[in-house]
Amino acid sequence: MEDLRDIWVYLSASPLLHLTLTLVAFQAGNWIYGKSGKNPLCNPVMIAVLVIVGMLLATGTSYEDYFDGAQFVHFLLGPATVSLAIPLYRQFDKVRKSAFAILASIITGSLTAMASALGVGYLLGASKDTLIALAPKSVTAPVAMGIVEQLGGLPSLTAVLVILTGIIGAMLGPIALNLLGLKDWQARGLALGTASHGIGTARALQVNEVAGAFSGLAMGLNALATAILLPILWRLLF
Repeated sequence: MEDLRDIWVYLSASPLLHLTLTLVAFQAGNWIYGKSGKNPLCNPVMIAVLVIVGMLLATGTSYEDYFDGAQFVHFLLGPATVSLAIPLYRQFDKVRKSAFAILASIITGSLTAMASALGVGYLLGASKDTLIALAPKSVTAPVAMGIVEQLGGLPSLTAVLVILTGIIGAMLGPIALNLLGLKDWQARGLALGTASHGIGTARALQVNEVAGAFSGLAMGLNALATAILLPILWRLLF
């Protein structure tokens, strides 16, 4: 045991350990996802998160130490988000023809996401800080955290809620859309991108390029709509 502890102490000092852990966890998630027949409930992001959290808890590693090694993946989030413009460019004609429907959908979806979160939280007796953190749960994390910080909430709590929303949306969103009989890829993409931001968009891209393009567009427009509408809604309500 002493030898194993010494080996762990040596490995944990290397930033490559946590980068490797992140990549291996996600590959394991992808493998399970493929073996399940691409079942939405076996979302690779969810599996990777569970594996990484389990490892950090088992080894007593702080998030700060983990992030020091895994920050290269965090850096790549920027280029990955920008690359969503590629499928969107390929579907530009469809986007242009559906501009009004897209705008109406985004505004409706943004208001519904905020109002439902605030309504459920209020009925369950959530504190004001929790309500602020809940409201932008369907927006990509950097934007959501910025909005909450401006409103005086807890950005760290918002980050957790945003990630949970994305994972749950990517897992259950396709199932819900199937139950509703919604087969149009444009509408499915808009729904996933509006409700579950980047994680839902990644799921949409795995299934269909049209859905992925519209999901990426919805993710960006929903972030903009929420940043404008939420402060107004918050001041009207509170």
